[in-house]
Amino acid sequence: MELKKLKKISETQWCVEPFGKMRVPAIIFASQSLIKSMDDKVLEQAANVAALPGIVNASYVMPDAHWGYGFPIGGVAAFDPEAGGVISAGGVGFDIACGVRTVKTGLTISDIEPIKATIADALARKIPAGVGSTGKIHLSMKEMDDMLAGGAVWAVDRGFGSKSDLMRIEEQGTAKGAQPRYVSEQAKKRQLDEVGTLGSGNHYFEVQVVKEIYDAKIAQAFGISVGDIVVSIHCGSRGLGHQIGTDYLKKMTAAASSYGIELPERELACAPLESPLGKEYLGAMRSGINCALANRQILTHLLREAFETIASKARLQLLYDVSHNTCKEETHSVDGKQKRLFVHRKGATRSFGPGDPTIAPELRNVGQPVLIGGTMGTASYILAGTTESMSLAFGSSCHGAGRSMSRNQATKQYNGRELVSGLAHRGILIRSPSLRGVAEEAPDAYKDVSEVVAAAHDAHLSAKVAKLLPLICVKG
Repeated sequence: MELKKLKKISETQWCVEPFGKMRVPAIIFASQSLIKSMDDKVLEQAANVAALPGIVNASYVMPDAHWGYGFPIGGVAAFDPEAGGVISAGGVGFDIACGVRTVKTGLTISDIEPIKATIADALARKIPAGVGSTGKIHLSMKEMDDMLAGGAVWAVDRGFGSKSDLMRIEEQGTAKGAQPRYVSEQAKKRQLDEVGTLGSGNHYFEVQVVKEIYDAKIAQAFGISVGDIVVSIHCGSRGLGHQIGTDYLKKMTAAASSYGIELPERELACAPLESPLGKEYLGAMRSGINCALANRQILTHLLREAFETIASKARLQLLYDVSHNTCKEETHSVDGKQKRLFVHRKGATRSFGPGDPTIAPELRNVGQPVLIGGTMGTASYILAGTTESMSLAFGSSCHGAGRSMSRNQATKQYNGRELVSGLAHRGILIRSPSLRGVAEEAPDAYKDVSEVVAAAHDAHLSAKVAKLLPLICVKG
């Protein structure tokens, strides 16, 4: 992206003043080098989002952004229902509520090293992973509706984990207002045998060691120290979420003109929040969020079972669970007034600051944990939400490294077997049913996650707390 197209506000904040049909500016949070590495399509998509009805303040772009369907991945936008604001299926994405859950194990690096290969093999056997993977849980349609309405609470009630887990999940494990009746039968059928599975793409189970602490006070509140072992789970709503996105993209595209909405591109299909179609999508999308929350809760249960057989002293406690493909109803200050808004975060993580009442009481004084996934060969990070982020970007931050090349490009450039061997030489064990999938997720196919996190920290979107390094990665 050319810098001359942007107005520099600070070293990590850049602005595109409204032009054409834009109703508000586009604000990009990134270092100069990250800006230069972004495709021009990111700017084009951010400008298109800024032209949607009822958008508030600005169209925001996170440091890990790359172009996606309609919204850029790493895009944030809030809409006011009282001003004709819209909800967009493209602004949520196809993997609804894809997110990261980090679990503390009570183990240290010295506990893990002698049994690392045993743990890797046990997780690979225990966790259903890959395209079309199915698990041992088979739901009826009635059970499916209960799961879509209840999320992680439904999973805990079925014996997958404990109620103490729920306080460490956004919205205490259930997206309120889910309406399973607005989820198509086809979407539900795709999920009947996929509950408790990892899927493919960039989804993973990763055993990690805390390598560095940046903020001792917040780390203590989070319960992590250098040398601790944690496990991070990255996955979403599987086939159900994808089908919801597909179904409503078609419906919104067909209905746009009847609502007087002119779409800059088809993938920005949307509907007024107060319209019947907008409310239907909200109900279906929230069901998709609950699907993802239940999925990660069940995977956590499988993780605990795997560790019980190998490391009996392990005590697996949930640090936090955050989603990064959502639209959530939230209250924010706009021009000095509290407003009810619907905040789209596509490839962006909620980053609420200290004192927010939605954060678990024991974490409220330091801010919400913000979990940033890296790649199987690079670092991941734990950050904390900031007070500044609430006014900068509706309490939002980056979600990962962000791709620097497509999956097709990666498979042409990298060999899965060679990657597995090379990472093993570095002490990182990879387990995957697909060597092509490993090649698609080659570490060098992504941006430098440390640079992305530094930009988010310097922009005050979130504050660095800890750096994690991978030891074992199970991928689909």
